[in-house]
Amino acid sequence: MSTSRPHGPIVIDTDVFSAGLVPGSRLADRYTPVIAGRPAFISFQTVAEVRFGALRRGWGTARMASLDAKLQLTGIVHTGPELVLVCAQLRADCEAAGHALAQREHNADRWIAATAIRLGIPLVSNDRIFRGVPGLALESLSA
Repeated sequence: MSTSRPHGPIVIDTDVFSAGLVPGSRLADRYTPVIAGRPAFISFQTVAEVRFGALRRGWGTARMASLDAKLQLTGIVHTGPELVLVCAQLRADCEAAGHALAQREHNADRWIAATAIRLGIPLVSNDRIFRGVPGLALESLSA
């Protein structure tokens, strides 16, 4: 990532988005300057992942309401024929390049990467699986 302040719309990966739901999260604090003031989108896959995490941890009414409020402030990209095609092409491209994102265990991550590629905007993530993904613009602070 360049040292200049990023601008323009972004897709936020689950790791960074969910960190913003945890008070005092160091990961959220690190990524705030990257995300602040930018139009933000998340994949339907991220919504499923954060809702699952909340249900699994037995979040109460107030915390679930906070999650719902944050989701309402973020554009959610739903699947459709174009995104399905991008995701399938991404898997083929990753397989051809020998990139781990082609593997079955990365299906969720692939949907998120495909969302950014489909929209033609960067993905903000701290997950190293996205490094070197063909056609993906990545904004990451991970070393």
